[in-house]
Amino acid sequence: MDFRFTEEQTQIRDSLRRFLTETYTLERHRGIARAGTGCDRQIWSEFAELGILGLAIPQSLGGIGGDAFDALVVMEELGRALVIEPYLSTALVGAGILVRAGSPAQQELLAEVAAGRVRLALAHDEPDSRWRLDSVAARAVRQGTSWVLTGHKAMVPDGAGADYLVVSARTELGVSLFLVPGASQRMTRTALVAHDGSSVAEVTLDGPRVPADALIGVEGGALPLVEAAREVAIAGLCGEAVGAMDALLALTLSYVKTRKQFGVPIGSFQALQHRMADMLLHAELARSMSYLASAKLAAPDPAERRRAISAAKFLVGRSARVVGQEAVQMHGAIGVTDEAAPSHYFKRLTLINASFGDMDHHLEEFGAGMITSFPG
Repeated sequence: MDFRFTEEQTQIRDSLRRFLTETYTLERHRGIARAGTGCDRQIWSEFAELGILGLAIPQSLGGIGGDAFDALVVMEELGRALVIEPYLSTALVGAGILVRAGSPAQQELLAEVAAGRVRLALAHDEPDSRWRLDSVAARAVRQGTSWVLTGHKAMVPDGAGADYLVVSARTELGVSLFLVPGASQRMTRTALVAHDGSSVAEVTLDGPRVPADALIGVEGGALPLVEAAREVAIAGLCGEAVGAMDALLALTLSYVKTRKQFGVPIGSFQALQHRMADMLLHAELARSMSYLASAKLAAPDPAERRRAISAAKFLVGRSARVVGQEAVQMHGAIGVTDEAAPSHYFKRLTLINASFGDMDHHLEEFGAGMITSFPG
């Protein structure tokens, strides 16, 4: 399998890296994080002009019709620059669900997403779900020509700032998805700031009423859509983690070349050279698994996709932990301060590991998939 980027993908990478290098400095990242909104409107508008917000949207619906590796290229650069804007939740997860199952009226929003005027968020996880996709206690009851929703959604990425929430709720026919305006009455969105500075929200559904055509796809058909969205999200997060690890490697290498002890750079110490080599090996393993995850998104066999995605999430998470810890330790005390970039990368990698299932969860998922793949 050829994992080399195409000329178009290289152009996307180079233009996005150039923009982020010039614009998305560590100080700007810290300012956005302190603001608590998790999104700079000017940056978001620039993303729209660069075309990356329409990456997962077909040209017929107002996007540019990119594939999984186009998204991988973008996610690596966002990870390299520590971007905390809700690109994944809107451009890949939310838009992807509407592309797959949205009605023509719902899909009209996709052109607005590509233009940077609408943000989407998937509200699926609940306080007791522990990443089990079918653990949905929220309810949707049909009343006349409307649906009335009740329940609670936890840690929704960009849940407070999104213009529309894609909400999962259990109906008579099973778990279903609904497109709910963010400003709906009887829906409370409590904004929280995650430890990496990104914005999440607790969403309480106390009877918001949405029209019948708010149903996405068929009633009871949510779980395949949510699973596909989760696979896309994990592949994207793996790419983001690889970009963050690349940045940490470069920062640490520069530091050990300039920081001196006993009159010589600490990078001349053999023990630190060995540790840097281990960091590089882990980063390259993560890159290989990230590429595999993106490649397997198109696999027709659901079991094959699940195994590849869980394997990637586990191994990328393990590599991210090693690279993050080593980078912080080799920077010394400054490595954990807010003024130093390594601490921010480490926090982001830690949150990536906890998103859409941590290492333990995906190791268990992978093991269960291996058992069921053998007859008898």
